[in-house]
Amino acid sequence: MAASANSDYASAVAAIDARGVEWDIDPALDRVADLADVLGSPQRAYPVIHVAGTNGKTSTARLIAALLIERGLRVGLYTSPHLVSPRERIAIDGEPLSEEAFAAAYADVEPYLGLIDDKHGVRLSYFEVLTAMAFAAFADAPVDVAVIEVGLGGTYDATNIADGAVAVVTPISLDHTGVLGDTVEEIAEEKAGVIKPGAIAVVAQQPVEAAEVLLRRAADVGAVVAREGIEYGVLHRDVAVGGQAIGVRGLHGTYDEIFLPLFGDHQASNAATALAAVEAFASGGPTAGEAGLDAATRVAPGETYTGGDDGQLDPALVRSALAKTATPGRLEVVRSGPTVLVDSSHNPAGMAVTVQTLTESFGFTRLVAVFAGAADKDVAGVLDQLEPVVTELVVTRNSSPRSMAPEELAELAEGIFGPDRVHAADRLDDAIDRAIGLAEETGEYRGAGVLITGSVVTAGDARILLRAQDAS
Repeated sequence: MAASANSDYASAVAAIDARGVEWDIDPALDRVADLADVLGSPQRAYPVIHVAGTNGKTSTARLIAALLIERGLRVGLYTSPHLVSPRERIAIDGEPLSEEAFAAAYADVEPYLGLIDDKHGVRLSYFEVLTAMAFAAFADAPVDVAVIEVGLGGTYDATNIADGAVAVVTPISLDHTGVLGDTVEEIAEEKAGVIKPGAIAVVAQQPVEAAEVLLRRAADVGAVVAREGIEYGVLHRDVAVGGQAIGVRGLHGTYDEIFLPLFGDHQASNAATALAAVEAFASGGPTAGEAGLDAATRVAPGETYTGGDDGQLDPALVRSALAKTATPGRLEVVRSGPTVLVDSSHNPAGMAVTVQTLTESFGFTRLVAVFAGAADKDVAGVLDQLEPVVTELVVTRNSSPRSMAPEELAELAEGIFGPDRVHAADRLDDAIDRAIGLAEETGEYRGAGVLITGSVVTAGDARILLRAQDAS
């Protein structure tokens, strides 16, 4: 790439970064809606599958995109946050935008940013600008369908200027309580905003209080509902080398002998939800004609999605797509001897799932964890979940200014693990080295492991240090 292209990319990233940090938001849609209007409403140029929830959003979005690509469609995928580079957030046909394409996407929106800033008296945010770039890049490609992951919440998330023909809601739990609310019901109310009139809502297993909110929203707007465990779900799963073997009952058929190179019951559930979403998209629904979908199956608004055999996907296509999926930073094996895993769990519900999967799929006899988390998260709740499976814990900081100071984190961790099991390091690289050394102390290489976790930033930093991105 020419030096000017590299310079353009660096300038674009710097300009976006200058708009503030991603977690500093002013919940409203008017700014990003106005920006989209002057860009020609690119979010309306293609049908959208919108993915919300607390845990599993990115994995589910990636699985949906993989299935759509395998069907021969050109697919845009927008996810957040990124592990290493902001280019990861905007992908077309499974490939992140190149530096040149990312700079070009920013150049498309940049002339209008000052205009919108001045109109509202509040600058467009980091996330709003990236969202507009994604919508514009997908329209320019052009894509056949866009899979859009919500950044935070749902109703007032910048992505919600798009109307999803299919709305997917992954499991909801407490997170971002300072913004979304203090109860599961309040958080579900916010996330339910992605369910639009006439859409098909694919709803993963939920706490009862969240499910009630989601179903009420669907009824209010006349959306069709497909529920995990009722209309679709995992039929069986067996642990396998490098992942698991699963069978799924979809909305239109049964899919068996699927190898999923991801670990844990939650990933099997994510795969089932992704499959149901693609079936719903492929067969259409109450707004199929308006969304540009195949109208093979039409369902009356407000009813349960029952599907039919005529809408079944090719089982060979499903097997091929899911066998090739990857979810970087989600219990990702980045090194062996001892096994080193990188995981982005950052709330108690997410860590509980990680711990369950570690127990089922790895069976470590000695596990040392490296932990760095954000000070505004429920760090104590996350550590409580982690404690039973960890032999020793090394606490540190990551590259985010939100990262809890190691000395504060060590004091908190000692109250949960006991002082003899907690070690502190000022830098993540030193913490990783210390953890590997502790894991190797007994010489039980086959049974020893290291888990690096606590946040998406921690996972991304660790992947850079361990050069995992070179192998992804």
